[in-house]
Amino acid sequence: MPDAAGHTTGHISRKPAPLFHIVLLEPEIPNNTGNIGRTCVATGCALHLIHPLGFEVSEKACRRAGLDYWPRLDVREHASWEVYSGLEPAPPRWFCSTKAEKSLYDATLQPGDHFVFGRETRGLPEGLLASHPDRCIRLPMVPGERSLNLATAVCAVVYEGLRQCLLRGEASLNNRGEIVLHQSTE
Repeated sequence: MPDAAGHTTGHISRKPAPLFHIVLLEPEIPNNTGNIGRTCVATGCALHLIHPLGFEVSEKACRRAGLDYWPRLDVREHASWEVYSGLEPAPPRWFCSTKAEKSLYDATLQPGDHFVFGRETRGLPEGLLASHPDRCIRLPMVPGERSLNLATAVCAVVYEGLRQCLLRGEASLNNRGEIVLHQSTE
């Protein structure tokens, strides 16, 4: 539950700082959020959940859903968009939307960036996209296709960001193929 300032911090013990921050604005489908949480754990990313949520994330609910990895997730809850957007210093944010014109591949993604995704049924609000036109990105799709599953889209964005970090030497893979960050990201 968010504190008086509207923030809640979950289990944060990961060192180094998160590679990226995945921000879900009012997510509706628990299975998507569960899959996104697993992606975050596997890639060293933090997950921000902006209320209201369409499901519970209490310890009991997570245990009942079999989310055994949830205690290892760096999860942060925010009471509203206004609370999250008031974070200081303001983090670099990318707004991921099928309504964006700029391709994900045309964006330079940096460690510590926040990737903002909207509700499964509506996406991000038009006003939010309009107020950040240079920070809106989309995954390429063939003409006429509507969208990808939210968890799939998050995973694709995270791994493109990781690919860019690997190319710039900000991360590497050890001999077991595990991600190793080379600098602080927060």
